[in-house]
Amino acid sequence: MLTPHPATLRRLVDDYERARAAETGPEAGDLAYTLCVITGTRDISAALAKARHLLAADATAGLPPVTIPATPTVPAPATGVVRDARDRASVPLAVAE
Repeated sequence: MLTPHPATLRRLVDDYERARAAETGPEAGDLAYTLCVITGTRDISAALAKARHLLAADATAGLPPVTIPATPTVPAPATGVVRDARDRASVPLAVAE
């Protein structure tokens, strides 16, 4: 059986708990699904239990904890142009006032 990398698992659990606390519906649902897939479970309660078990086992292995740096986010520009794939017409994203 494949096991998820501890740093990836830790980040998913943290992100899920943060999204659930903030009640960001779709994001929490997506993270719950990902946790279920990565842990091989069918519901979020089992996924969290298995994730915590795997993380605890990793912590007791005597290895230093692994951290993943936060991915930088780039804000979207306020205005721009999107190419429509159907007719290649330019469609403005926003109108400058």
